[in-house]
Amino acid sequence: MAASARLPRHGRLDLGAALSNHPDMRDSVRVRVSRDLCGGARPDFGGPATAEDRDLFRYDVNAPLNLRKTVESTNAGVEVSRIAFSSPDGGLVTGRVTAPVTRPGPRPAMVLMHGIPGNARAMTDIAQNYARYGAVVLAINAPFVRRGGPVRRFTAQDRAEQIQLIKDLQRAVDVLRSRPDVDPDRIACMGVSWGGAMGALFVGIERRLAAAALVVGHGGPVSHSTGPDGFKHIARVPCARRVAWIQAMAPIEPIRFVGHANAPLLLQNGTLDRLIPVADAAELHAAAPQPKTSLWYTAGHNLNQQAVADRHAWLVETMGIDPM
Repeated sequence: MAASARLPRHGRLDLGAALSNHPDMRDSVRVRVSRDLCGGARPDFGGPATAEDRDLFRYDVNAPLNLRKTVESTNAGVEVSRIAFSSPDGGLVTGRVTAPVTRPGPRPAMVLMHGIPGNARAMTDIAQNYARYGAVVLAINAPFVRRGGPVRRFTAQDRAEQIQLIKDLQRAVDVLRSRPDVDPDRIACMGVSWGGAMGALFVGIERRLAAAALVVGHGGPVSHSTGPDGFKHIARVPCARRVAWIQAMAPIEPIRFVGHANAPLLLQNGTLDRLIPVADAAELHAAAPQPKTSLWYTAGHNLNQQAVADRHAWLVETMGIDPM
């Protein structure tokens, strides 16, 4: 495959090659500690998440969903609907469900998580594609989309919203499992870019997934904002505020949680990606547990058609969508 760079069959990333331009970094979840968090080095995330860390994302599974659905369109057997349901941390989770209504059930299903900037509607093409191949697809809006305003505020609100998002994604699984057209044993998740990073956190919490695809993902907001290539993202934030934000967010950094995943993982990244440096992505690939498939492509942030084909084939195998 000329368009992509595959790894050996065991799926492990060649970190020596991937990090050849970053000799100061290690293939470990625990990274170097900076004496001055305003200096640009990543903090020590403290190793894999503990049971106490994971308890932050507990919610009342018996709480009513208060599900609302409004059909927007039906075309070629695919129905698109607006959806809303109660968030465990208050308010309504909003999003869209795309379903193959003429196909006999129960069907495989997927939860989609968008990137930054983005929203559930931005995932429409991806959702419709998988619905055409037999999956019921639910894409939700992140809390920052629902409230409006800046994506990040570099306050404690960022931490609260990241915790809320993971609870909302768990409730999205509840929604899919409540549908008579969904096979509860064939639910996958897919996150793109920031959504891929959040997917890495989600798979460390949610135990009911059959598979998870982390597409152009990275280790998390702190990793992405404090590494050798990423410090520019928070350079203008005043030092005291920056340190407080890092201290609040580091305990819930996705790279600390991905090792708890209990479903097969697909990780796809591009070696020419200007938004997600190879080193950031490689740390996530290294932290992900087996069984995993790590794929690299000579491509930018949008990857390429080979990545789309590889992902589809992997989803056919792991959660049973129709072959392309």
